[in-house]
Amino acid sequence: MTWPQPPSCLIASRLAEPPNGARVTVAGLVILRQRPGTAKGVIFITLEDETGVVNVIVWRKLYERFRRAVIAGRMLRVTGRVQRENGVTHVISEEIEDISPLLDRLLDTP
Repeated sequence: MTWPQPPSCLIASRLAEPPNGARVTVAGLVILRQRPGTAKGVIFITLEDETGVVNVIVWRKLYERFRRAVIAGRMLRVTGRVQRENGVTHVISEEIEDISPLLDRLLDTP
């Protein structure tokens, strides 16, 4: 099986399928942003789609590059690498895109 390539997105319920280190793209509503003081500038974002949640890690350098999307985005598309550790799956972000304008289209559906 080949994994979806950007701009296609992998749904949360299928995040266990790609091998560790695989590059994936996920998207969802931002339901949580955390920036613990002990995390040395790392930001943790939780995205939710219709099938579940995705944990995203944003390293400090990447945050500086995608600051606006990370701070203001209500819905994000994130491309990065799958990381599994101690039974927890994260996506280590490489690119972050604010796709919040797509939410407005939901109101246009009949």
